[in-house]
Amino acid sequence: MDTKNIMVAGVGGQGIVLMTGIISQAAARDGYDVKTNDVVGLAQRGGMVWGSVRIGDEIYSPNIPVGEGDILLGMEPLEAYRWSHLMGENSTMVINKKRNYPTPVLLEKEKYPEEDIEKLKERFNIITLDAEKEAKSAGNIKVANTIMIGVLSKYLHIRTETWKNILRENVPAKSIDENIKAFEIGRNYSNNK
Repeated sequence: MDTKNIMVAGVGGQGIVLMTGIISQAAARDGYDVKTNDVVGLAQRGGMVWGSVRIGDEIYSPNIPVGEGDILLGMEPLEAYRWSHLMGENSTMVINKKRNYPTPVLLEKEKYPEEDIEKLKERFNIITLDAEKEAKSAGNIKVANTIMIGVLSKYLHIRTETWKNILRENVPAKSIDENIKAFEIGRNYSNNK
């Protein structure tokens, strides 16, 4: 596989570190070299959280060079926008529609950058979805991040069974079935809904 550079972005409480771990474990299990890192920042306060995963035959650094990102999973639109500078031409951004407004926006000191987020459609292949709504159909709103992983899985040469096995190993036993269902919903998601 050619090197794939994946950025995962969101805010504290959205499972970004777990997502990064699942992606990297699935790639490693299927025999790829993987380098990853994540930063939790002020996660406990809903602060920005991000992770990068680089997958390929031989990877030397977890850092995605500017303009060389292939796929960005944005659990929050502003966070997706914040990391869009890493994305290259013809890259794909999977963006959850749910907004988590930062404190300056809530205090009406800044505006949420709706127009800038909308303009991402001019530069990238954008897939938008309401991951929480899709997660409810899987039986648990907490599996929204697994919906996003399911969408991502369509873009990587990793076996479906590998993804499911890694999910089984990483999520609580009581939510395995919901996570597997969420993965399948994401994998079958169409942007034309």
